[in-house]
Amino acid sequence: MGLALLFWFLTRPDVLSLDDLPDHRPDRDNGEQVFYAGGCASCHESGLGGGLEMNSDFGSFRVPNISPDPVSGIGVWTTLEFVNAMMRGVAPDGSHYYPAFPYTSYTRMKVRDVMDLKAYIDSFEPVSHKVAEHELRFPWTWRRGIGLWKQRYFKQEPPSVNSSGNPLIARGQYLANGAGHCAECHTSRDEFGGLIISQWLAGGPNPEGEGRVPNITPHADGLGSWTIKDIAYYLESGFMPDYDTVGGSMVKVQENMARLPDSDREALAAYLKSIPARPDPGD
Repeated sequence: MGLALLFWFLTRPDVLSLDDLPDHRPDRDNGEQVFYAGGCASCHESGLGGGLEMNSDFGSFRVPNISPDPVSGIGVWTTLEFVNAMMRGVAPDGSHYYPAFPYTSYTRMKVRDVMDLKAYIDSFEPVSHKVAEHELRFPWTWRRGIGLWKQRYFKQEPPSVNSSGNPLIARGQYLANGAGHCAECHTSRDEFGGLIISQWLAGGPNPEGEGRVPNITPHADGLGSWTIKDIAYYLESGFMPDYDTVGGSMVKVQENMARLPDSDREALAAYLKSIPARPDPGD
């Protein structure tokens, strides 16, 4: 009984309360910029009706409907429920979300930005589309156990970058490590699916299967020869310095980044050039 109670205590959801929400009138225009910075439509599909299947070593995850539909989407969610989903990885019913949903990055966002994002998503047309459940292997089918995973990985911090006195780098760091969730693809993972912080943004195996995700640190294996201008232009146009073009799953990411202000793309580029240079990991 004692061990069961300890397990229940360690795996309990950690949520925010109404008192944690600021007195803030949501700004839909800012929410739109957060939406594109996060690439929400890339996974949740056009109209936000969901259904994309993501295959992994743990099984198949299916991306949910986040349109304002009251039955199959999130139309009846309160602001607090939305914030807890984004920043704590906890569903309205109190269950843990799997970290295929990158709340480990979204937890670094400002609550106001998350509230603005909800206001923008609420402006979409409802999509009636019931998405099938995930198909995962045991023990990952036991959702309560994700509470233990969170104990180990949820609050991991990326390598620090001294951005004092440089608001451009600070802004880029916020975008990359929060809404942009760059590390979720560009950082290698261990056997339990947690990010290997010592390999931050150095690339690695594609978590969805074939190929590799590139190194985006300023190392020679990554963006070492790229200038800030090169990176910002790539995010805007999809063209690399050697005139090759963006490919694979990065196409949708780049298309979203192209919707951001020039200053945000420059900020992302400045941050990527300021992080510690790391070689491609030996997998």
